[in-house]
Amino acid sequence: MRFVSTAGRTSPVTLAEALLEGPAPDGGLFVPERLEPLSAADLALLRSQPLTGISAVLGRRLYGSEVPEDELAALLEDALDFPIPLTPIEPGIHCLELFHGPTLAFKDVASRVMARLMARFATAAGDAETTVIVATSGDTGSAVAHAFSGVAGFRVCVLYPDGLVTEAQRRLFTTLGGNVTAVAVEGTFDDCQSLAREAFADGELRRQRPLASANSINIGRLLPQVFYYFHAWSQLPSPPLDDAGEPLVFSTPSGNFGNLTAGLIAKRIGLPVSRFVAATNVNDVVPAYLRSGDYAPRGSVATISNAMDVGNPSNFARIVHLYSSAGEPLEHLRRDLAGHAFDDQATRRAMRDVHDRTGYLLDPHTAVGYLGLKAELEAQGGGTGVLLATAHPAKFAETVQTTIGTDPPAPPALQRSAHLPERIIEIPADYAALRDVLLGG
Repeated sequence: MRFVSTAGRTSPVTLAEALLEGPAPDGGLFVPERLEPLSAADLALLRSQPLTGISAVLGRRLYGSEVPEDELAALLEDALDFPIPLTPIEPGIHCLELFHGPTLAFKDVASRVMARLMARFATAAGDAETTVIVATSGDTGSAVAHAFSGVAGFRVCVLYPDGLVTEAQRRLFTTLGGNVTAVAVEGTFDDCQSLAREAFADGELRRQRPLASANSINIGRLLPQVFYYFHAWSQLPSPPLDDAGEPLVFSTPSGNFGNLTAGLIAKRIGLPVSRFVAATNVNDVVPAYLRSGDYAPRGSVATISNAMDVGNPSNFARIVHLYSSAGEPLEHLRRDLAGHAFDDQATRRAMRDVHDRTGYLLDPHTAVGYLGLKAELEAQGGGTGVLLATAHPAKFAETVQTTIGTDPPAPPALQRSAHLPERIIEIPADYAALRDVLLGG
C-alpha cells in the first residue's frame, strides 16, 4: 500500500512516511492510493470476528504489508483492549458506544493504534525525538496525550482553545505532565488548527525539531476508525441490506470530519450500508455544501457540543478526493451522505426526550447524531440505524445535569484527573508564541 496526497503534487509514500510526515509536503492530506473492495467471503469472515479480528483483517488491507501480519495483529490487540458494545436504545436504533477507552471518547481507538504504529516505525528508523502537535476542540487532545504518554522518542504538544473545552476534557491531558505539554490558546479551535498548520509549514523549525501530526489530518488517525463501522455491522442481530433491501444508516456526529470520512472509506471497500448522516451542530459547513454545492468555510461558533465546533473541517479535502473520480462527484456524494444540523436547543430536547423515554444518557455530541439519524430514517421511510456515541456523558456533566437534572456517574479516569495538579502554558493565537514553546522544551 502506498499513500498519495489529496493535492496531487507529492510522490506516493510508504505507510511509515505518511504516519511520521502528517500532512503531505504539498499541503494536501495523505489517502490510500487504492481501495480494494472486500469479497463476499471477506464480509462473511468479518461478520464472525470480534473487534480485534476485524481490525487485523482490515488492517492488512488498509496498511499493506509494511508491518508483518503477526506483528500487526498483536499491535492491534494491545491497542484495542476495551469493549465497544452496540446497545439498542429504541426500536430500529442502535448506539455504538465508543467511549469505554482510557479517555472516554471515540478517539481512543485510532489514537492508540496510531501511537503504536508510529513508535514502531520511529524506533526502527532510529529517529530523533519527534514532537507530536495536536489541536483539540475537546476530546482529541486527551486521547493523543494518553496514547503517547511515556512513549520514548515522542513529545506531545496539545493546543486547545482556552475556556472552550470542559473541565473534565481539559484535565485528562493537562494533568499528565512528563512528555505532554498543554498549551491554552487565546482563541478558537480554528485558531489552534491554524497554528498547527503554520508549524508544519515552517521548514526551519522542522529541521530543528522533527514534527508529526496526531489530528485526523494524519492518516494514522483516520484509518483505524474504519474498523468499528464493520464492528457495529457485525453486531447487528441480522444483516441489514439483505435481499429485502432494508436500508442501514449510520449517523456520525461530525466536526473535523475524520470519523465520517472513515465511514465513507468503509463503504467504498464493501461495508453494506446504504447511507451516512453527517450530523453537525450550527457549524454546518458540510450540510450546507450538500444542500447548495457551495463550500464556504467560516469561523466556528461555540456550542454545547464543543468538540464539533469546527468551521473549516480539514477532512473535507479527503471526502472531495474520494469522490473526485465520479463523473458528478457532488451527486455521487449526495447518494451516500445526508447532512443534518441542529442547534443547542434541539440538542437539549433530544437529551431530555431519550432519557425520559428510555433512561439512556446521551452526551450533547451523541444527541446531535441521534437527531440526524432520526431525521434520515424518517426521510428514508424506515430502516436500521446505528448511532456513533462519541463521548461519555460524564465528560459533559454540567450540560447533562442542567438539561435533564441528573448527574452522570463519573468513571474512574475522571475521578483521578479531578484531583491532580494541572500544568498549562498560556499563549495568544500567535505563531511566534507557539514556536517559542516548541523550541523551548
